[in-house]
Formats: sequence, C-alpha cells, structure tokens
Amino acid sequence: MIVQGGPGLPASTEPAASPATRVGRLPRSFWGWARTLAGVAVLAALLWRLGSGPFVAGLRLIDGAAVAAALGIGLVTTVCAAWRWSLVAAGLGVRLPLREAVAHCYRAVFLNSTLPGGVLGDVDRAVRHGRDCGDVGRGVRAVVWERTAGQAVTVVLAVGVLAAFPSPVRQHLPAAAGLVVAAGLGAVLLGRVAPRSGASRWARALRTAVADVRSGVLGRRTWVGVLVASAVVLAGHLATFVVAARTAGVDAPLSRLLPLTLLALLAMILPLNVGGFGPREGVAAWAFAAAGLTAAQGVAAATVYGALALVASLPGGVVLLARRLPSPAATGVVSPAPVATARAARWVSRPARTGVHG
Repeated sequence: MIVQGGPGLPASTEPAASPATRVGRLPRSFWGWARTLAGVAVLAALLWRLGSGPFVAGLRLIDGAAVAAALGIGLVTTVCAAWRWSLVAAGLGVRLPLREAVAHCYRAVFLNSTLPGGVLGDVDRAVRHGRDCGDVGRGVRAVVWERTAGQAVTVVLAVGVLAAFPSPVRQHLPAAAGLVVAAGLGAVLLGRVAPRSGASRWARALRTAVADVRSGVLGRRTWVGVLVASAVVLAGHLATFVVAARTAGVDAPLSRLLPLTLLALLAMILPLNVGGFGPREGVAAWAFAAAGLTAAQGVAAATVYGALALVASLPGGVVLLARRLPSPAATGVVSPAPVATARAARWVSRPARTGVHG
C-alpha cells in the first residue's frame, strides 16, 4: 500500500496491515484511552471527596488582573520555549526562525490545553516543522530533545527548590537527588559506550541520539540558551500558579506556597490529564493538606491555574484559526500522512515528557 506523504515527505511503501498487525496496534489505542480515563478518575475522586465547591469557588474569583497577568506571563514563557526550540533545531541543522517557532508553540500550547493527553499540540508542531524543512524525522527529534532538555532542567531546579524550602517531600529528597544524579551519570555513560559502528536498528538509533544531544542540546552555542530559557519557563509557570493561588484566596507566605505549587506542576508531567486537569489537582489537594492548609484550597488553586493557563493559550487558538483560512500559498498542501503523524506521536509522547511544557 502506498502512503502519500506531505511536502518533503516521500511516499512510503508499507504492506497493508494484516489482522495480526491490527491486533498488535490495539494496545496503543488502549493505553491512550487508559491515560485519559485515569485523569477522569482522579477528578471524579476529588469531586466525590470534596464536592464541586473548590472547583467552582476558585473560578468565580478570577478577575481581569489575574487574566492580564496570565496572558503576560504566558507570552514570556511561550517566547522562551520557542527560543529553546529554535536553538535545539539549529543545533540539529534545521532552520527555525523565532517568529515561526513562537506561532507553532502558541498553537501547540492551545492544542495541549484543549485536547486529552497534553501532547497532541507538540506532535502537530513536530510534524508541521518537519514537513516545512523537508525532514520530518529531524523535525520530530528537535521537539523531542527540546522537551527533554526542558524537563531535565525542570527536575534539577525542582529538587533544589524543594530542598531550600519546607515541603511535604523534603525527607525524600536525598533519594530523589540520588536518582537524578544516577540518571545523569547513566546518560553520560551511555553516550560514552555508544557503538560507533553497526547496522542494527538500536545501534543507529543510539548513535543518532548521542549526536543529537551533543549538537542540539550541549553544543557551545546551545546549552546556555537552553538552560536560561528552561529556567525562565519554569519561573513563569510558578508565577502563574502563585497568581492562581492568590486569586483563589490562599494567603500562605510565598516560602510556604512555592514548593506546593512546584509539586502540583511536576504532577503535570504525568500524561494522565483531560485538557490539563487531573493529576495536578490531585497532587495539589494532597500537598496543600500535608502542609497544613486544606485540600479544598489546593484544588481551587490548581483549578484556577488550569483556567488561567487556558486563557494564556488563547493566542494559539487565533493562530490555529488564521492558518485555517484559505490562502494562495496553502493551495494544494497535503495533510501530514497518518503514518508519519502516528510515528511522531509515539516519539514525542515517550516517557521524557511534557506535562509542564518545561
């Protein structure tokens, strides 16, 4: 069966799927639904234990100042994430102007905020950029490594913040720090022992990954920008959560509130959400209660954060609508091939995730 690719994506010749192949593909669909249902289950449990009050009460308190703050902070974080992406793409030899990256990132944030799973927007920008530059594989890898780098920086900074301020997980930080160090050393060792030759699929993939990290993330012209951009993005998310908590009526001091909001943000890495809602609210309820506040306050703050994050992503909806309008340049453009999109989804949604668009 011939599958027609988009511009820069050659047609691929793949045999028609046999019944056995179709059966083999069922687990991916199952796990996709399972992740969404897990997010629904978390929300259902919170509704059962706390009622709808914390969800509704926080939303009623959102005012113009909170919306303006969310839009302003969202602009800064989106531009920084786009800058990080353009740096990584350039390191991989793919051209990505900052203006184009910002538009793609806004669109991705909007799709991530409105669709289950929180990753489909990144799949979209990976495939679109790959088609635009004529190399879908490299375009997808640029998004994968940009997300991975952002989340790695987020985890390291999170361990530092949680160690500096009182938090419910402080006693477990030595073990967490050990895991982070072990993961880092393991990655370095893997890069050192990567086979320099060999035609097997895994050998080629490992060589490609090592080369991508060295040039796209750790390159002389890349790593400082990636580090700074990731730190600013994390600070922006934390600032938005603090705004949400204050809007929801949480008046705890910042030193007490900061680690709680960070724990809730880290929960967003889990791909178990519905439009961003799910684990974030569950972890916020637990963290706030464990810190001497109330679970209802945690849920209210997390719900307001979700609403403000959606508001901050609305410029992406404008980008989405603008690009759907017919234009001479868009005439004859073929949609991404389902095969390519499916492959990109598997790459971008691997465990090194964004839930926080780190």
